[in-house]
Amino acid sequence: MFGGIVETVGRVTASSLEKGCRHFTIEPQQTFDDIKVGDSVAVNGVCLTLTRVHEQSFDCSAVPETLTLTNLGQLTVGSRVNLERSLKATDRIGGHYVQGHVDGTGEISDIQSQGAAWFVTIKIEPALARYIVKKGYIALDGMSITLVQAGSDHFSVTFIPHTQEVTIVNAYRVGSKLNVEVDILGKYAEKLLEAAHDCTR
Repeated sequence: MFGGIVETVGRVTASSLEKGCRHFTIEPQQTFDDIKVGDSVAVNGVCLTLTRVHEQSFDCSAVPETLTLTNLGQLTVGSRVNLERSLKATDRIGGHYVQGHVDGTGEISDIQSQGAAWFVTIKIEPALARYIVKKGYIALDGMSITLVQAGSDHFSVTFIPHTQEVTIVNAYRVGSKLNVEVDILGKYAEKLLEAAHDCTR
């Protein structure tokens, strides 16, 4: 479980493909000195298990399903990624509960400057748009963001200057693909309503 608050940006220093799985070595800008093999780290919002820990970096792998559903398959040596370690029970939750289970990707269709902030519109599949509500939460590349607008096949958010400075947002362009995880509460509510409807038949 994560909070959607990016701790640091990392850089991919090695990448290899083996039997459909992509193996990464990632070097965080801020050293994670308390991680160990088996721990979970969100990489662009994707919960990955650490398979090896080096002095200044760590290894992790993405299976074919993850590569299909997320933007991790686009990562190459030198790519920058958002990183967040899993929450401790005593941590404050500055964003919202994020599972690290990405639902799909969205594509930036427009970026407008609003002073120092960016107003960004992102296209998304209608099947995911149904879970998105105005002023609700969404996780984008692991960042907990408040929705400004929500449509049938798109949504809009604002990236404040601080977010641009401490995450990979400053590299976003029209056409960039972002990992999207919708708020799990919406999916649970839908499931419960379906069950209630079935009981009344």
